[in-house]
Amino acid sequence: MSHNTLRSAVRGRVLLPGDAAFEAARTPWNLTVDQPVAAVVHAEDADDMAAVVRYARDAGLSVTAQPNGHGASGDTAGAILVRTRRLDRVEVDPLTRRARVGAGANWGELQAAAAQYGLTGLAGSSPVVSVVGYTLGGGLSWFGRAFGWAADSVRAFDIVDADGQRARVTAESDPELFWALCGGGGDFALVTAMEFELYAAPALFGGTVAWPAARTEAVRDAFLDITAQAPPELTVWLNRLQLPQMPPMVTIAAAYLGEPDRGRELLHRLDTIDGTLADTRRELSPAEVGAIVPEPTDPAPGLLRTELLTTLDATATEILLHAPIDPLFGVQLRHLGGALAAPTRGATPAFTETYAVALQAIGSDPDAITAAHATQKRIIADLGARITGHKPYTLLSPGDTPAAVFDAATLTRLRTLKRSRDPRGVFRANFPILG
Repeated sequence: MSHNTLRSAVRGRVLLPGDAAFEAARTPWNLTVDQPVAAVVHAEDADDMAAVVRYARDAGLSVTAQPNGHGASGDTAGAILVRTRRLDRVEVDPLTRRARVGAGANWGELQAAAAQYGLTGLAGSSPVVSVVGYTLGGGLSWFGRAFGWAADSVRAFDIVDADGQRARVTAESDPELFWALCGGGGDFALVTAMEFELYAAPALFGGTVAWPAARTEAVRDAFLDITAQAPPELTVWLNRLQLPQMPPMVTIAAAYLGEPDRGRELLHRLDTIDGTLADTRRELSPAEVGAIVPEPTDPAPGLLRTELLTTLDATATEILLHAPIDPLFGVQLRHLGGALAAPTRGATPAFTETYAVALQAIGSDPDAITAAHATQKRIIADLGARITGHKPYTLLSPGDTPAAVFDAATLTRLRTLKRSRDPRGVFRANFPILG
C-alpha cells in the first residue's frame, strides 16, 4: 500500500520523508530525542485518527500519537506519527463537575475553562502538556496529594481500537481496557477524547521563594519541617539551581489548594530564612498553575532523569544539595505521599516513596549529553538503596521500560491485554508495554 493511499484516506495534512516540513513535524518537544517515523499526519478529527489506524493495520505499520511530544522516547522507527493538536476542544460542565477534552487539548486550556467555575483538574506544573497523554501515564499533579493520580479521575475514554473502529470506553462497558488506560500508557488504543472529574478550587495560593545557595541548609530544614506536617492540600518542592551566568540558588515552590491566609501560615517557616532573592507567592487562579514554577513552554533540549527517593537524610542532602553536580543545572525534590500512596482504580500503582528527585540538564551537544548522563548515573549510584528504581509512567526517561513502573502481576496483566486487543502491534506508546 502506498502513502498516497494514506493521503487520500484523511482530511489532515500528511508529511513524508523528503517533504519540506517533515523534519520539523517529526521533531518532539524534547529536542534531544531523535524521533524517526515513516510519516506524520496532522489529524483533523477522530475520523482521521481511525483512518490512520486502518491504514497502518493493513500496511503492517504502527501508530503513535502526540500533540507535541513531551514524553517522547524515540522508539518510533517505522511508525506513523499522528499529531493530535487540532483535537483541542474543551468542554466543562459546572453542574456535574466534569470536563471533556480532545486528545490535543493542553492543561492551560483546560484550567482556563475550569477556573471560570471555581474548578480545577489535576494539572501538572506545565500548561503546555497535553491532558490526555499526561493522564494515560497516571498524571502527577500539584493537587495529587489531596486527590490522587489524574488517571483515577477519568470516567470515560473515546478511542479508536486496533481495527480502526471508534468506541466509548468506561469502567462498565469495557472494564479491562478502561483499567489499562487509567495509567498503563497509550499502548492499547488511540484515545481521541477523555472525560474526567473536576474538583472545587475556590482559592489557590502558591509560588516560588528563592535564596542564595549559602542558605541551602536552612531551606532544607524548612522543607523537612513543612512537609512533615503538610496537609494533603499542600504540595512543596525543593530545588537546587545553578543556571548559566547566574549564582547558585536554592528555591522552595509550593501550591496550597485553600485560602491564602492558611497557605501563608503553613509556609511561615520560609519567612524566617533571611537573604530572600525573590518571592512570588500569591493568591492564584487555577488557570495560573503554570506560574508556580517558571518552566519553559517552548521546545528545548532537556535531559531529565527522575527517580523516587525514600529519605532526605544527611547523606542524601550532601549528594543532592551540596556535592558538585556539573553539568546539571538543577536538582528537584517533589514531596509525594497523601492520596498518591493510596490504591488506585486503574493500572497506576500506589507510590509510597516520600520524594521524586529530578536531575535536570541541557543537552546542547553530544559531549554535553554524555557528561550529563554520566553525572545523573553517578548521583543515582551514590544514593544507593535510597533510590527504589520504582517510578510513575509519566516520569520515565529514554532507556527506561514499564518494568520500572508496574509490579510483575500488573505487567503481566497489561501485556496479556496488549496481545489480545492489539495482536498486530498497531499501537506504539512512548514506552511500549512489551518492550
